[in-house]
Amino acid sequence: MNDDCPGKKGPAASVPPWAKKTVSLKDLHLTKSVLRNGRLASVCEEARCPNITECFSKPCATFLILGNVCTRSCGFCSVSKGSPRPPDEGEGITVARAALSLGLKHIVITSVSRDDLPDHGAGAFARVIREVRKELPGSTIEVLVPDFSGRRELIEMVLAELPDVFNHNVETVPRLYGAIRPQASLETSLGVLRTARKFSRDLVIKSGFMVGLGEEEEEIALLLSDLSRSGCDVITMGQYLQPTKSNVPVERYWNPSDFERFSDLAKNIGIRYVVSGPLVRSSYRAKETLEEIRRDREGKSSLAGGQDSGAK
Repeated sequence: MNDDCPGKKGPAASVPPWAKKTVSLKDLHLTKSVLRNGRLASVCEEARCPNITECFSKPCATFLILGNVCTRSCGFCSVSKGSPRPPDEGEGITVARAALSLGLKHIVITSVSRDDLPDHGAGAFARVIREVRKELPGSTIEVLVPDFSGRRELIEMVLAELPDVFNHNVETVPRLYGAIRPQASLETSLGVLRTARKFSRDLVIKSGFMVGLGEEEEEIALLLSDLSRSGCDVITMGQYLQPTKSNVPVERYWNPSDFERFSDLAKNIGIRYVVSGPLVRSSYRAKETLEEIRRDREGKSSLAGGQDSGAK
């Protein structure tokens, strides 16, 4: 951290100005009304995302499938914990119609962890992707999946539907998993990303984590190296903000300049696309990031084609 502008440390530290964002009820109305009419949930609301006004006003939303009750008890997350209801078999159609109603071009789909289901919810992801493709054939689809307990056949069940972006978050550094993600492991999460990378070289692989939970900068660097070796194309990094009093407290507020340094570090070890900032969350600027990747890939393809033509 920069000595001339130290970040605020400790659970009692007040929230700095850069970690706050105004919420406008007016700008939330359209997206919230479409979600309520379809009896759908969004992770934007359930996880109390600070960017909800910006995204809902576009409109843009991350659909939360398989209900809003999670079978895991991560210390950072405000999503309800307990015994979820059985899956809604018609959820895919409902999500697709809501996305169409909102005029979405890039649809992000995530879920709570469903360790209670034989397939951990993988089949629901596959069904929703298929329905969205039918209703919005020109759209792009991003999935943000749980770890499916690392079961390769379940990961590949989702991958077989060919989402444009496959995202799985590692959330924090390995030392903090016991307090933050007690029912998960970093190796399992990295295995999910490696499985996706092996499945397709063309698929965009994405992951993300929070800072401010007590990690050290050296641990951040090591985690970025792990993510690079696991085949990630995109990394998101944001400041953890305590969503409710029952969640773990913030241990440190990193400065905006720190996030710029983390971004440079990630790029230096081979992760080309980095979205890093205090209020960045997994799906922040998801559509724009995918568009940038596709432009770059098309440019490389055109350049390679021109070089091949010249060599003939």
